[in-house]
Amino acid sequence: MFTTYKEALEWIHARLRLGIKPGLKRMEWMMERLGHPETKMKTVHIGGTNGKGSTVTYLRSILEAGGYTVGTFTSPYIEQFNERISVNGKAISDEELLQITNIIRPLADELEETDLGGPTEFEVITAMAFHYFASLNKVDIVIFEVGLGGRFDSTNIIQPLASIITNIGLDHTNILGDTYEEIAFEKAGIIKKSTALFTAVKHLGALKVIEEQAQKKEAPVYRLDQEILISGHNSLGKGEVFNVSTPFHTLDQLEISMMGKHQTENAALAVIAAQFLHQKGEFILTEQAIRAGLKKAYWPGRFEMLSESPLVIIDGAHNEEGITALTHELSTRYPNRHIQIVFAALTDKKLDEMIGKLDRIASQITFVSFDFPRAAKAEELLKISRSANKLAVDDWGSYLAEEIKTLDNDNILVITGSLYFISEVKPFLYQFLKNKKISL
Repeated sequence: MFTTYKEALEWIHARLRLGIKPGLKRMEWMMERLGHPETKMKTVHIGGTNGKGSTVTYLRSILEAGGYTVGTFTSPYIEQFNERISVNGKAISDEELLQITNIIRPLADELEETDLGGPTEFEVITAMAFHYFASLNKVDIVIFEVGLGGRFDSTNIIQPLASIITNIGLDHTNILGDTYEEIAFEKAGIIKKSTALFTAVKHLGALKVIEEQAQKKEAPVYRLDQEILISGHNSLGKGEVFNVSTPFHTLDQLEISMMGKHQTENAALAVIAAQFLHQKGEFILTEQAIRAGLKKAYWPGRFEMLSESPLVIIDGAHNEEGITALTHELSTRYPNRHIQIVFAALTDKKLDEMIGKLDRIASQITFVSFDFPRAAKAEELLKISRSANKLAVDDWGSYLAEEIKTLDNDNILVITGSLYFISEVKPFLYQFLKNKKISL
């Protein structure tokens, strides 16, 4: 038995060595031992390549505004591991995490002795979430974010009230497949029989695969630009305003505080999911709750301004689609500013495409590495770049501190490339800016 939070966390992280093991048999084994907690809660399941975390946040915030207690299971974390299991946006306590780790560990040890083998880190965390929400902190609904793919993801043992697939991009191709269609097939694995699916997938081949899988499951599909229409979009100083029309209702002049045109799509998915839950009679979610929830929703590391003067932005874009959204937003919002990029990424990403897009908008691009098993080396990233103004640095902390000191109003500093990197940068920069008494 673990006696401290630190011991519990070290044991969880040590399971990373087991890597990714597809299949649901280990999860089903643990759920049976725990008395099937996954059947004791109302859920919504959210998959897709990008925008999952933001969509979780919009829907959570709407449900909260409606007066409900909402559990969320998300990954990765930005500031603290405990964030992954939260209630109404508040991460579980260290004591609670220790308590559930001591419940799951004996099961993991027992499972290790079977032919199935021991559970992975993600399977352990998912099992902890199920037990927590079913037994220790009962909530009105839990929103589960898919970890990877969908079909064999350890969250895919739930029977949700609704499913959402945000979009499809070429990420994790070594596991999910090399084409949009192959990846769409894996993501579509979360579609359940007769359970509504909401999606903002635009790629025609990927959408066709999703529609075919939904048809096999007799699941109604609501698609962006067909059943879900966004209009009247305008960018605000901090956020966006837009209209959403669905088969359930039309809402004009909705406001969100997260920035980026892509965020209107994530928000629209949350809106139609909320309207659907209301229509089903599962929850009472008024127009007022939808409006208030959207406006209040906040998710760290997504085009997040850490300071306004100087302008410092962090963004967790970690694949080609994410970088495309980021570069579009920077070019649109700040056409007359010099954009200085600081970039770190994992080796298994499409680095040529990501760096190529950043090269085109950056007045200067700096490559760094960070302490993570799959982090690319700064010199390797430098070789890929075709920018005329590029450099690689060893110590990103010292570099950022110096850059911010000399940053003027003609320049923007943007840190991006990996959510794991952002999770290290954000607390460091927050403290640095606070000490410098720069307006946050």
